[in-house]
Amino acid sequence: MPDTESKSSSKKHLKPTFVCPIAKPLADKSLEKKVLKLVKKASSGKIVRRGVKEVGKSIRRNEKGVLVLAADIFPVDVISHLPVLAEENSIPYVFVSSRQALGEAVTSKRPTSCIFVVKKDDFEEKKKFEEVFDEVKQLDISL
Repeated sequence: MPDTESKSSSKKHLKPTFVCPIAKPLADKSLEKKVLKLVKKASSGKIVRRGVKEVGKSIRRNEKGVLVLAADIFPVDVISHLPVLAEENSIPYVFVSSRQALGEAVTSKRPTSCIFVVKKDDFEEKKKFEEVFDEVKQLDISL
C-alpha cells in the first residue's frame, strides 16, 4: 500500500469527491460541525428520524424540526423530493458534506442519507437546537 493511501485513510472525514447538483444550501465547516453535534445529542435523546421513508413520513405528519441531508448521494433521485417537501411545510434544511459523517453522528455503522431532528420541548439541548435551527433557517436556499 502506498504512503498516500495510508495517510488519507487515517483522516476521520474526507471531503466528498461528488456533490449532487441539488445540494444547496451546503453547510460550511463550522455549521456542519454544529449540525453534526446536534444530531449526535438528539440521537441519544431519541428525537431523530433516520432514512428517506421515516423522514418523509415525519414531514407529512407536520412534525417540526431541522432536516439534514447528505450532499454525496447518488443517485440524486433518492432524496430529491425531500427539500421540496420541507419547503412546502416551512421546515429548514441543510446539506452536509458526507453521508458517512451523518451516519457516524447518529452512532450507526452504516452511512445515512438524511436525518430529521424533531423539535421537542423537553430536549436537554434545546438551546443548541434553537441556535442551529435559526442558523439553518437563515441560509439562502435559492438554486
